[in-house]
Formats: sequence, C-alpha cells, structure tokens
Amino acid sequence: MKFTKLLCQLSSYLISLLLGMLLCFGGFHFLSSQAEPFLESSLDNQENTSAPLNLAKVLVAGDRDSFVSTAVARTGSAVVRIDTETVVTRSIDPVFNDPFFREFFGEQFRSPLPQEQKITGQGSGFIIDGNGIILTNAHVVNKADKVTVTLKDGRTFNGQVRGTDEVTDLAVVKISTQEDKLPVAPLGNSANLKVGDWAIAVGNPVGLDNTVTLGIISTIGRSAAKAGIPDKRLDFIQTDAAINPGNSGGPLLNSQGEVIGINTAIRADAMGIGFAIPINKAKALQNILVSGQKVPHPYIGVQMINLTPELARENNKNSNSPILIPEVEGILVVQVVPNTPAARAGIRRGDVIVGVNGKLVTDGSELQSIVEDSGLNAPLKLQLYRGDHIIYLTVKTAQLQGTP
Repeated sequence: MKFTKLLCQLSSYLISLLLGMLLCFGGFHFLSSQAEPFLESSLDNQENTSAPLNLAKVLVAGDRDSFVSTAVARTGSAVVRIDTETVVTRSIDPVFNDPFFREFFGEQFRSPLPQEQKITGQGSGFIIDGNGIILTNAHVVNKADKVTVTLKDGRTFNGQVRGTDEVTDLAVVKISTQEDKLPVAPLGNSANLKVGDWAIAVGNPVGLDNTVTLGIISTIGRSAAKAGIPDKRLDFIQTDAAINPGNSGGPLLNSQGEVIGINTAIRADAMGIGFAIPINKAKALQNILVSGQKVPHPYIGVQMINLTPELARENNKNSNSPILIPEVEGILVVQVVPNTPAARAGIRRGDVIVGVNGKLVTDGSELQSIVEDSGLNAPLKLQLYRGDHIIYLTVKTAQLQGTP
C-alpha cells in the first residue's frame, strides 16, 4: 500500500517536471520569435554586401540639419544691423552766463556747457530688393541724422531713410550698392498664417549680432489697441519667439525661411509675448515709403470702447453716473476730439454707434478697419443711438492729425 502511494507521488512529480520542461522550451521559442523580425530586417538591409552591419552608421544617418537652420540659411544673410546717430541740441539756461552766478558758484561755470548731445541706437532690418531697399521699423531710424547698415558678411554702407510711417511703425532705408551683389530675403504671405505655425525671429538683440530665437504663432490679427499699443493702427502677429531690444525691424520667418512679419514690440508686463507687423502690410506700403510719400491714414476723431447691454445697465444703475447709456450692443463714444470730422459731423459723447453704411458693427476694431479701408475724404453714414432715439449722421474721413 505504501509502495503504491509512493509510486503515484513519483509519477506526479515526473509528469510535473515534463510539463515544466515543455513550457520552458516553448517560452524560449516565443521570445526568440519576437526578436526575429529585427534580426531578419537587419540582415535584409545587408543583402548583396559583405560588410557587417554598422549600428553607429544607422544612428548617424538620421541626424540631419533642422528646419530652423535651413530656414535661417535661406534668409539670414539678408538680415542687417542698423546703427543710428541722432544729434540733440540743448539750449543753455541764461542763468549760467550770469557773472554773479559764476562768481558765486566758482570757475567751473566759466567754460560753456555742451549744447549738443549725440544719441546712438541700434536695430535690425532686412534687404528686400537687390537695389538696396531695406525694411525696418520707423522707431529704429526715425529722426536719425546718420544711419549705418552692416551686413552679416561684414560689409558696411551708409543708409538713407527714404520714408517712415509712425502709425504702422514701418520704414524703408536705401543703401548704395555700388554694383555689389546683395542677398535678398524671400517674402512670404502673412494671410496664410495659422495659430501654432512655427515662428523664427532673426536680428541683433541687445547688440548680439545674428541671433535666432524659435517659437510659434500665438495669435493672428491682434489689434494694436488690445496689444497695449494704442498709438499704432494695425493688427499684429503675436508670437512667443523671444523679441528683445535690437530685434526691432528684423524679420519673423516661417519654417520655409520666408519673411512673414517684422519684429516690432514686446509686452513689458509679460514674458513670451511679442508682436510683429504682418509682411502683407509692409508690401502694401512699400512703394509709398520708397517714394517718400505720406502714407494715408483716414480717421474720424473719436475715442471709443465696446459696449454691451450689461455694461450699460450697470452704468445706468449708478446714481453718480454722468450720463445714461442706451442699453444696446455697439460702440460707445467716450470722447470726441475737437476740430475733427466727428466733431464737425455732430457726434457727441455718449452716442452709441451700431452701424456704418448699412452694416451693423459692434467692435471698435471693426469700425477702425472700415474707416481705414474707406480712404481719405470718404463719406461714412453712421447709425447710432442717442438716448432712446436712433439717428443717422454722415462723417467724412480725413488724414490722421500728427502723421508725417
């Protein structure tokens, strides 16, 4: 009985051992079959050759130039540094020439004080024409007495400011090539931009020549007013590519190395927010600036904010509010500038503009675009609320005051 029981236990052990061996060999076969495709593929790549597989060569083969370096190589040689000098004359207070004053304070005031001061500046630009036409920002070269343009290859030229426009912050500088061949930057189409596209800023920030920074297009069509730059009249490209002092006037490139914008401003109160002028805007004004003509900027002469019924009701509930505002959606006139088309047309503070030439408008940027696109001396028929009444007024656009 005991022998039979022992025999059964031994049989169980033998069966278990046999099953374990089968599973073990089966597992090895399964793991090997997983690795086979890599080995077979590697061997297939070595067909018809006696050379062994060079793994290091396979890894290096994928290491190619980045799209950034390729884009910069296409345009970078056309990016220039612009150095400016401006002489500022300062008048001497007559009290310094008073003998009593000089006697009282000593001999140091006997020599005349300097009346002139030289102010230097630096920015960037890029060549758009083989004849030496350079695009840059107006604030880089405006009122400069001397402009020096330095190319990436070290060549230096005297620059002539052909035209500036402070409203769009655009300027054209011309250099005399003396038949020297100049690199030219390819211009893209800013109308095709999409949020999330690559953006490459090239320029000379804080005196560091030939600097490249990478980011993306954060927003397109950002109005100057919403960007915190109310003295400009255009819609910016917003990017997180680093734009620093000295980058101004340099190109913003797409991934193909085409210029899509002109770097112009940053938000001082935020990190990673910069603005560029769309290249299509520069294309539209290029010939006007080259010829030195005045860029037309129609205006009507009102300061305005967007109004909603909720904002109007909140104002009207305040017993200290100076005026009652129509509880509608539109554009509230907060001030009418004296001696402007709006003042002459009879527009008043507290009016709410809701339509232009039969088209409903609810945003001040939209109204400004309509005025800008209408041209000079164009009649615009405004529909507006004054109190509870709807009235119609015709205002004729004029050139924005204070523009050169």
